Amino acid sequence: MCSMTVDINSLDIRYYPDPCLRARTKEVDPGDPGVMAVAERMIELMFQSNGAGLAAPQVGIPWRLFVTRDPEHEDDGLIWMNPIITPLESEPVGDIEGCLSLPEIEVEMVRPSRVRISAMETDGTRFEVESEILARVWQHEMDHLEGVLIIDRMTTMERIKNRKLLKALKKSYT
Repeated sequence: MCSMTVDINSLDIRYYPDPCLRARTKEVDPGDPGVMAVAERMIELMFQSNGAGLAAPQVGIPWRLFVTRDPEHEDDGLIWMNPIITPLESEPVGDIEGCLSLPEIEVEMVRPSRVRISAMETDGTRFEVESEILARVWQHEMDHLEGVLIIDRMTTMERIKNRKLLKALKKSYT
């Protein structure tokens, strides 16, 4: 079950087909210390799993929140609360994407190569950043906040290629 009350110590990455991965997300209160505690735990989980980002639905929480690695400080994580993404004029670029909630599954995704993100600071003020480096990660994590997974964007050939892995994930889900 997707939770709103959170036991930080029990947070862990959820795997497909967990229904939390499809949950509608709600905005968070940036000043809530519980939100920051969840975000810090998500950063730990992201690094433990060697991920580039992690969205709240992936830990069973239907919040509009995700974390990413900081490309300028490799050992740090960045927190994105109530994010809004705007694609910028740029050439769409294809690349392989994986997902911590779908281990071993890779999908070719074409996405805008440059985007702007607007998110909230802990004091509730909004800030904006543009990036090419984090553009793909931001877009991937935003998909999670909308209940969209990389498997939703697979081609027929990718579905065939990943059929056994998806079947195994469904079978192991409890």
